[in-house]
Amino acid sequence: MTEGVLKHQRIARVLAREIHSGALKPGSKLPGEHALTRRFAVSRTTVRQALDELSKQGLISTHAGVGSFVTFDGHLLDNQLGWTRALADQGARITTEVLRLEAVRDPGLAGELGLEGHDFMALDRLRILPGGAPVALERSRVPLLPALAEVPARGLVEGSLTRTLAAAGIRATHGDEWASVTRLDADEATLLRRGEGDVFLRTRRVSRGPEGDVVEHVTSLLDPARFELHLGFEEPAR
Repeated sequence: MTEGVLKHQRIARVLAREIHSGALKPGSKLPGEHALTRRFAVSRTTVRQALDELSKQGLISTHAGVGSFVTFDGHLLDNQLGWTRALADQGARITTEVLRLEAVRDPGLAGELGLEGHDFMALDRLRILPGGAPVALERSRVPLLPALAEVPARGLVEGSLTRTLAAAGIRATHGDEWASVTRLDADEATLLRRGEGDVFLRTRRVSRGPEGDVVEHVTSLLDPARFELHLGFEEPAR
């Protein structure tokens, strides 16, 4: 191994111990790259390699530069974990009802995403609070690759889209997300048990893999009383 590899692995082990010991609390923010370079007397490249190692181990979620993150009752939700696990990790007792899981053709969405194939796996889900009140409606569309061809008939792995994709060797590493405010139409209001025209937060996210390939397109309608959009930023180096 090279010296650089040894350095970043050493830093990753130190930070991993601090996370496991509770010195770094779940959901807390790691010190910035500049602080870590000073602490360990290494380059920013080495620090980034160490953070990437921790991310691969599932110990942290990194967001470069400016980012937008959805929160539930003030807690950040990690898209890399999938919302089912992310909500559970925050102690939210929310159940998920699958409304739709099937193969569909959508030339319009394919054109919007720049895809040649028109086949998608459509997954529509409700997130429901104890007592039966829905707080979110999600509509996911995943390019129907051969590795996913049997999923509509077989079902999701452990009820999780994230785990289903991982089992097929598909992983999202980056993407874009947009947020707006919308009013529920009649069908949406019925599903969410709200009034037609009620105001909800609407997000649209396109997740991509390491080579830039589309992994998932998802639109979500979120109860603004429980969800909000958190904007994060990083000060430029001076």
